[in-house]
Amino acid sequence: MSIDDYSKAQRLGKKEYQSRMLRGLQPTLEVLDDILPPKGSYSEVSLGLVQIPMEQLAGTKTGGRSSAFASNFMPILKENTEFALKWSMLSTSHEEEGIREPIKAYEYMNKFYVLEGNKRASVMKYYGAVSIPGEVIRIVPKRTKEKENELYYEFMDFYELSKVNYIWFTKLGSFAKLQTAIGKKPEEVWTRDDQLTFSSSYSRFAAEFNQRGGQKLTITAGDAFLAFIVLYGYDVVNQKTSNELKALVAKTWEEFSLLEEEDEIDLKMAPNVEKKSVLSRLIPTSTPKLKIGFIYAKTPSSSAWTYSHELGRLYLEETFPEEVNTVVYENATLENIDLYLETAVKAGCNIVLTTSPTFAKASVKAAIANPEVRILNCSLNTSHRYIRTYYARMHEAKFLMGAIAGAMAENDRLLYMEDYPIYGSIANINAFAIGAKMINPRAKVYLEWMSMKDIDVSERIRDIHPSCISGKDMVTPEEATRFFGIYRMDGEYPVNLAMPIWQWGKFYEQLIRTIMDGTWKYDDNATVKKAINYWWGMSAGVIDVICSKKIPDETKRLIKLLKYTITSGQFSPFSGKIYSQEGIVQKDSHSQLTPEEIVKMDWLADNVIGAIPRTSELREQAQAVTLQQGVKKEKGQI
Repeated sequence: MSIDDYSKAQRLGKKEYQSRMLRGLQPTLEVLDDILPPKGSYSEVSLGLVQIPMEQLAGTKTGGRSSAFASNFMPILKENTEFALKWSMLSTSHEEEGIREPIKAYEYMNKFYVLEGNKRASVMKYYGAVSIPGEVIRIVPKRTKEKENELYYEFMDFYELSKVNYIWFTKLGSFAKLQTAIGKKPEEVWTRDDQLTFSSSYSRFAAEFNQRGGQKLTITAGDAFLAFIVLYGYDVVNQKTSNELKALVAKTWEEFSLLEEEDEIDLKMAPNVEKKSVLSRLIPTSTPKLKIGFIYAKTPSSSAWTYSHELGRLYLEETFPEEVNTVVYENATLENIDLYLETAVKAGCNIVLTTSPTFAKASVKAAIANPEVRILNCSLNTSHRYIRTYYARMHEAKFLMGAIAGAMAENDRLLYMEDYPIYGSIANINAFAIGAKMINPRAKVYLEWMSMKDIDVSERIRDIHPSCISGKDMVTPEEATRFFGIYRMDGEYPVNLAMPIWQWGKFYEQLIRTIMDGTWKYDDNATVKKAINYWWGMSAGVIDVICSKKIPDETKRLIKLLKYTITSGQFSPFSGKIYSQEGIVQKDSHSQLTPEEIVKMDWLADNVIGAIPRTSELREQAQAVTLQQGVKKEKGQI
């Protein structure tokens, strides 16, 4: 009977009421009139007939009926009241023919407040309805710089395209990213089929997410869903069976936990050093043989970057001839990287190193599927729990290169050539510019991007006529050229002055030692879940500089002194007052930028002539790198 249903609903309401009272929370429904901003600071827009998600039904428009319901919209008035009788009649009507008459409601900050139809909403909620039809008026606040306000404006843009109102995020930019993740262009309107497919996909995921305790996390189901489809692909997720989806959500759980952290990345600035007792040093320990797979995007003969890692691999084999065996996979692409990773695992590799940031997502998927294999990706500022990433603080060497170039700049003009606007490269540019300015306050650094569309760098060199040029860090053995490191032009021929060195061999040696001696596990904090990024520099011996005989002895002495202060931790290239093209970055002459600020740098020093390009301005082959690691993202870019 309907009165029995009212009694059951009332018990649910009283339970919620008491629970919230004990926690010091408002036990009844929110009242929109109590939280609205002052009149004149918002506008109203009619949305027409809308399916209102029950989860977002927050309260009433006015205070008249708010005390009749607990905060979960269940009734709390006594059974012998007129209110209870009307609720029961609606319950009977819903069982017999269903409630079809829309309610009237206001939407504010993506929550809904009932103006007419509170009892209808309560009955529908009691029966477990997912949504209820309603004539909705949206309250639009004035735009501000507050995060919640900016999120809401992003949501309204997204809603205009999708008419989806049941997903929410905690991070700015997520709605645009979702539009891209499902395969839509930034301004593309969704079809009815798009809406139905998304509703099914999201609701299936949200059910599994909440079943595993997702509601206890500080993120939303939307945050988790976006991370999930970015990792695995929207179409792939849609094709999963219920059992497959359940298993995949469970395996991926730590990725969702990571989203809770405000600072998702734990930068490890130096290798762990095991503290051994005298006894342990006397007694040798047996270490199982390690088989390490190196996956390269190109070949050592065609790529200086790959060649530097190949030298590191060979150094590793020489250092551990009995303990380590390596295998190489070349010419990996986004199309075949999953197969390469699978092949490496099947070949018995217990460690796999993917040496391009574009392979980060594939590395995560492989690590989730093969938890017994340690998989690392060479990238910076990559937030994933199932892999570890590694990079070197090349900006320390670039600072020294800038100091050398500044000292050798007869006309105060320097040219800096860079490949991609990704994490790390901006710090390299700025460190070079700061180093040059420290030695030569008049020095200007002209920035040229090698991956830009329709750019002839050789023509730019003739136009700028720089005293020194910072080019590639190194070249391949087959490349008969001297255009690397810092050089000056003598007519048509380059004269090399200095070059920075990536010592990947020493990096890999110290990394593998952490596995051999057991200190690998110390990096993982059991209480705070963060992504682990190894970011070592000169102090670990993984970055160095080489000066040629063309540099004056006095300049070499200065570089040696600066290198010592950086290596010993007495000095940072980003210490003291720092100025960007827009103004002051750091005012305090006794402060220095944090590692996190250096990694996420998205500005250029004041003596740099140039700008950070957007992905759309780059050649197609460069866009894959910037889509993964770019510091300046387009709207909706992932």
